Amino acid sequence: MLKDLLSPAECGMLRSLIDGAHNIVICCHVNPDGDAIGSSLGWAEYLKTLGKEPAIVVPDQFPDFLQWMPGTDTIVRYDRRKDEADALFAGSDLVFCLDFNQPSRTDAMADALVGAAAPKVMFDHHLAPDMPGCALMVSRTEMCSTSEIVFRVVWQLGGFDRLGAAFAAPVYCGMMTDTGGFTYNSTRPGIYFIISQLLTKQIDKDKIYRNVYNNYSENRLRLVGYVLYRKLVVDKARHAAFFTLTRRDLLDFHFIKGDAEGLVNIPLQIKGLKLSISLREDRDRDNLVWVSLRSVDDFPCNKVAEMFFNGGGHLNASGGRLNCSIDEAVEITKRAIAHFEPTLK
Repeated sequence: MLKDLLSPAECGMLRSLIDGAHNIVICCHVNPDGDAIGSSLGWAEYLKTLGKEPAIVVPDQFPDFLQWMPGTDTIVRYDRRKDEADALFAGSDLVFCLDFNQPSRTDAMADALVGAAAPKVMFDHHLAPDMPGCALMVSRTEMCSTSEIVFRVVWQLGGFDRLGAAFAAPVYCGMMTDTGGFTYNSTRPGIYFIISQLLTKQIDKDKIYRNVYNNYSENRLRLVGYVLYRKLVVDKARHAAFFTLTRRDLLDFHFIKGDAEGLVNIPLQIKGLKLSISLREDRDRDNLVWVSLRSVDDFPCNKVAEMFFNGGGHLNASGGRLNCSIDEAVEITKRAIAHFEPTLK
């Protein structure tokens, strides 16, 4: 059985905020991943059982391999429907901020979010939360995902029995993707109790796995081969590796959102490797490089992200961004690996 996640005071405040709200917005971070979309859809399903009609607003496109989840067709993309999204924020009387720890992580949507007069509630598991003006911050860095937080809140509020597969599938997907298929940050027994309960809602966990991890285009598969054969740089002495994806590479392989998902994990299959870093040029904006980091055991890739890549995250899974050319990003990466050499060996 799960311990309560919220204190009695937090539980009472959350109930009160929901009861008094009529126009609820749920939002998440830029470049939404499985956890951001899964937790948002799951929380929306719970609110519907209370007679609410929440709107989900995301900053930009999310990967095609998440489109199968029930409810994705109702999501409002800020980059495509800005006026509609701005009106939703302006007219809201409650905003849920899911899977991000500060407004800047919503990119162009940040002004609309911050400018909304409605009380805000944050559900998040990232380090260093900084959400000024939040009425309630449910920040639990020990959780494997925001989807786990959503499940545990719903469980504590007594709403799980009223929910079905439309809740369980996205929540399971969010937990699965934010742990790399339960290969990291997923050793607590409570995680598997949650999975056992989600399975009672008749979801097919094997199909969910296939929908996410075996649902790419031919171009994506060829991109993987190209990265491993041509682009991967392995520093055997320091037990680290990195690779670049330039704008030219993205064009050559007809890159779509989500095609780089999981690439950064593959080099960790090399025996003895502790750190893998992906550097990807933005397709549209000059001098913007997206950085993903993965590590194993107790090597803190989040510290690497904080010190060198304007980012952060979890011990074994982090991200960041650099405002520079891809060549400059490579030099920064080399310096980062050299700096952490004593820890990597």
